[in-house]
Parts: sequence; C-alpha cells; structure tokens
Amino acid sequence: MFFHFIKKIIFHFPLVIMGMHLTTLAYSDSILLSNLIPVPPEIKAVSYILMDYNSGKILAEKNADERRMPASLTKMMTSYVIGQAIKSEKIGVNDIVTVGKDAVSTGNPEFKGSSLMFLKPGDQVSVAQLTRGITLQSGNDACVAMANYVAGSQDSFVHLMNAYAQEMGLKNTHFKNVHGLDSEGQYTSARDMALMGRALIHDVPDEYAIYKEKEFTFNQIRQLNRNGLLWDKSLNVDGIKTGHTNAAGYNLVASATQGPMRLISVVLGGRTFKEREAESKKLLSWGFRFFETVEPLKAGDVFASRPVWFGDVNTAQLGVDKNIYLTLPKDQGKHLKLSFVLNQSELRAPLKKNQIVGSIHFELNGKIIEEPRPLVVLHEVKEGGFFSRMLDYMKLMFHRWFG
Repeated sequence: MFFHFIKKIIFHFPLVIMGMHLTTLAYSDSILLSNLIPVPPEIKAVSYILMDYNSGKILAEKNADERRMPASLTKMMTSYVIGQAIKSEKIGVNDIVTVGKDAVSTGNPEFKGSSLMFLKPGDQVSVAQLTRGITLQSGNDACVAMANYVAGSQDSFVHLMNAYAQEMGLKNTHFKNVHGLDSEGQYTSARDMALMGRALIHDVPDEYAIYKEKEFTFNQIRQLNRNGLLWDKSLNVDGIKTGHTNAAGYNLVASATQGPMRLISVVLGGRTFKEREAESKKLLSWGFRFFETVEPLKAGDVFASRPVWFGDVNTAQLGVDKNIYLTLPKDQGKHLKLSFVLNQSELRAPLKKNQIVGSIHFELNGKIIEEPRPLVVLHEVKEGGFFSRMLDYMKLMFHRWFG
C-alpha cells in the first residue's frame, strides 16, 4: 500500500540508507566502547583535558573543572578580544598604536622580570606587531598597549574579556587583568581553556594563524615562540599558548592536526616547561593513535525524504542544519549506523526551512554513542492549493479507515 503509518518510524543507515528496522536503544555516554580504547596515559599535572575540536568530545580529563591561576594563558582571551575587534573592523591590523606610560615596565613595577615586548613610552607600533608581541613573545606590555587602544582602558578591556567568557559558557573563569600575572579573583580551569581555544580557532581564524609563527623580532630583539611543541616533527602543532607563574605552575594549551582531525590539550600546573610539553605530547599522541573524527552528515545534504500532506510538493527532504562530527575509536567509522525518529507520524504543510521534525541517533556496536541531533526540513514546504489539499484529505481519511 502506498502510505503506511506507524507511531514511530526508524530507518537504519550505515552511512547509506538501508531497510526499515524497529528497535529501542539505550544511550551510553561512554566513548570507550567495547574496550577498544586503552586508558589515557598518566599525566604529570594538577589538571588536564583532551578535547576533539570538531565534535567537542572530551577524550580524557583530570580535575578539569578545578580553578587554577591561568598565568599567560590569559592572553588567549586578550588575543580573542583583539581578533573580534579586527573581524568587526573596529580596528585594523595596520593601525598605529601610541604606547602609553602604563604599558611599559617602568610604569608597571609588577612587570619587572616578566615576559615583555620591551616597548618604550611614545613608541608607534602597529596592531600587527603588538598582536605578535602578545601571542609569540607573551609580552605583558603589549597586552596593556592593545587593551588601551581597543577599549580605552584596561578595566574596560577586562570587562570585554569576561563578557566573552560568559558568552562562551566558561563556568570557572574570571579575569582581573589583561596579561595574566597572578591576581586575587582571577582563575580558570582546564575545561574552560579547551573551550576558549576552540573558540579562538573557530571564531577568529586570522588571529589564530599567528600562533604557529615560531619567532618575532621587535626593536632588534629576537624572541622565540615559547610553545616548544611547534618544533616537534612528530606532531603537527600549530598553537596555542604557554603560561607560568609561581602560583600557577607551568601551563600549556596546545592544538594539533592529523588529517581532518584536530585535538586540543590543556595541561595546568606542570613542574617545568619541558614537562608541560612532554605531558601535552603524550595526550595528543594518545588521542590521535586511538581515535578518529568522522563527519557522517553535512548541513544541507538530504538524509531522508518523507511524504508530506497538504503541501505544494508531495515529499519533504530532511537533514541537518549544521555539520555533524563524531569522535569514534580508530577505524570504527565503517560500523557507524544512523537512524531517525519523527516527532509526529505525519508531516503536514506548511513546513519551514530548518523546522525540527525529529531526531537523529547514532549507533556503534549496538550502542547509541551520542545524544540525538535535530532532524530538520531542508527546504520550505508551502500549503498546496485548495483542490490539492482536498485530495490529500480524502487520501488520508481513506488510508486511516482501511490502511
């Protein structure tokens, strides 16, 4: 019979459509399926986390929500605010900034012995140079100069930093200054730093591209990027930031790619700068060795088609409104199965583009491995004409009586 209705309709897809199958599956929140993944390596740090950039999946963590002093990891948010200002064209990379007295070490006794770009009062420096002074040289003086230029004062800039932190959903982060020197009431966590790194890479890619540069020279002073993993030939590391104070210990947020996969690691409270690099490398290497990122669905691709009643067309095309990324045990993508459940047994016009009409489920080795994602209408379906709707009404009644 042409139309057949059931209360819930589930189609299984091992990345291609298969026959109809009815099933009920329990959700499992563990990625360590069927003992396919060994436990993470022992990491020498107070807290750490490893995240898949594309899917947001947490692969390993320890004390990830413990509040810690961020040290110069703070400059990631300073850089993010600058990147957003450039992106919105409030400032330009070629703008010239006049360095004030509060942006140099003589005007800030707390800067003594800290990381500097070695600015002098009255220096005329471009935004492009100052951003490299922040990201590559970890210059506290460059942070103050840019904060004044972007927001008018350090306090106003810190307000922007905290506003962006709230927008990112960072629950254990608060900033008190623009550079990261220890300050009462300033803190972050490994999880928040991974989320901040993800936002930096995604939202301001031009700003993030600076982080892979290995050195910067200003006023004939050559300084190397403090992220030693940039020189590690066994990993394709392209960022992100180091930090150290006596209270914070040695911190490192790192990101690396392998093919289409990108991982972000955060190590907080290491004992030496070499240790933070070694432990970050252990995390990243473990993640790349035992996991893979797959993209089973892309925004706009037709995942399924379903009959629609009372519309100007007979079929609604269904899919997702954003790309779907999943993190799976290595070489298990071929076993992935996708299914969908409609919210209602009948689709009726009008249907708006991106209207949610069901949910998509992901199964691996008999287990649902992810939270369901929304199934949406890809193209608007308007109401059909009067006679078309009347014909559909009679077909629907006939089917309900005799189907």
